[in-house]
Amino acid sequence: MKPLMILESWLVYSEACALLVCLAAIVYLLFLLKKKEQEKQVMKSKYQEIETKYNHIELENLDARLNPHLFKNILNSVQSHAYQTYFALDKLSNVLDYILYDSRKKFVTPRQEVEFALNLIEINKIKLSPLFDLKVKMKVNENEPLYHQHLLAPFISTDLIENAFKHADLQSSGAFISIIFEFNDNTFSLTVANKISVKPPIKKEKGGFGTEALEQRLKLIYNDHFKFDRFIEEDVFIANLKIDLFEFKVKMLAAGR
Repeated sequence: MKPLMILESWLVYSEACALLVCLAAIVYLLFLLKKKEQEKQVMKSKYQEIETKYNHIELENLDARLNPHLFKNILNSVQSHAYQTYFALDKLSNVLDYILYDSRKKFVTPRQEVEFALNLIEINKIKLSPLFDLKVKMKVNENEPLYHQHLLAPFISTDLIENAFKHADLQSSGAFISIIFEFNDNTFSLTVANKISVKPPIKKEKGGFGTEALEQRLKLIYNDHFKFDRFIEEDVFIANLKIDLFEFKVKMLAAGR
């Protein structure tokens, strides 16, 4: 075969290979675009599901309702943090399920309340830097029967958690939030600590229940079967709530409830 024919054949082969590579690249790009579009549709569907749930929540009829503006604020935050959107929406969906179904009962199980609180914490993490010192600890004995019985008022942990994220110093070095859930010896305990911000919190048009209302609610429900302490050590605010569910259950049984 003459050198010229060999060269021509090589050029044709090279062009064919290049064309195949281009076609493969185009097919791969189309695959990626289709995958991204599918993910986008899933996210859109998830967001619409959350909005639908939100629109059907009758918060004004709940004995212990959360601030309805909280959810719109969360949805706005979620939309502005695309890299965390799907995860945060999933957690928000769990929170709304708790409000729609579980919390309509007078009491929930400690396990349900803890799971709700953990979801609420994950949603609030959106506003934190990845380097922020947030510690969440579980010291829970899940084998205790009362951990799975309906004895805990819903949303009893909400105010302490929201206040930590609202009043904490989120910017300076050494800033932190610590949240500890405990359930041992039939006692539910929640301890929340945070470094106090020197900046006053932004005032909102409508707020949540507040600590005073939480204490009132505790007195009405649990009478003398709880202990609620709040104090400041240097620049750290600490709140600790303990509820003796065994004594409360004995009281309920004695009253025929």
